[in-house]
Amino acid sequence: MLRMDYYRILGVSREASDEDIKKAYRKLVFEHHPDRNPHKADAEERIREINVAYEIVGDAEKRRSYDRLCWGEEPRAAAVDLGLIREDIERKLFNEGRKEVFAILMQNVARVRAELSVIRERTIREQGYDSFLESVVTARASEIMRDVVTEEMNQRTQRLVEVATEMLLSQGLVKRGDEGGIRSLRSRLEESVHKGRIHGYASALELFYERH
Repeated sequence: MLRMDYYRILGVSREASDEDIKKAYRKLVFEHHPDRNPHKADAEERIREINVAYEIVGDAEKRRSYDRLCWGEEPRAAAVDLGLIREDIERKLFNEGRKEVFAILMQNVARVRAELSVIRERTIREQGYDSFLESVVTARASEIMRDVVTEEMNQRTQRLVEVATEMLLSQGLVKRGDEGGIRSLRSRLEESVHKGRIHGYASALELFYERH
C-alpha cells in the first residue's frame, strides 16, 4: 500500500490557495461521481478518497494539522510499513506535546523553580538525598499538567489527533467500521501527546536543576 497524499488526490500543490483546492475538489467530484461512472467498479472508493482529502485540506485548521503531521513525499513504487507510519505520527504528536509545555514553562521561570522545590522535597523524602529522580518528576508532572495545559492547547491537540486518526484510517491501519479499533487508535495517539507533555515538563525543570 502506498502512502496517501491528500494534496495529490486533489491534484493540487501544497502551496495551493483555499479557492484552488475548492475548485479542484468540485471538478473531481463532477468527474468521478458514481452516478456519472456507473460502469467503474472503483467509482465509490475514488469519490470517498476525494471527499476525505477535501475534508482535511479543505478545512483551514485541519490543513494546518495535516501539514504538521505529514511524513514526507510518497514513494511511487514501494510498499509502506503501516507500523512505521503510525510510529512516525506518534513521534510527531509526542514532539508537539513536548514543545508546547516546554515553551510555557520557559516563559515562567518562577514556576519552574517552585516545581523544583517540590521535586527536591519529595525526592529527599523518598530516598534520603537530592537528585533529579525521574519517577518523582513524572508523578509531579502528571499531577499538575491540567494547570499547565490550556483549553486552547487541548483543542489544538484534538484537531491533531482527529487528523492523525483520519490519515491512519486512510492507510487502512484500522477498518472504518471497527469502532473499538478506532477508539484504541485515538487513545494511543492522545497518549503520545500526553507523554510528550510530561517530557516537556521534565526537560524544562532539568535545565534549572542544581543538586544540593
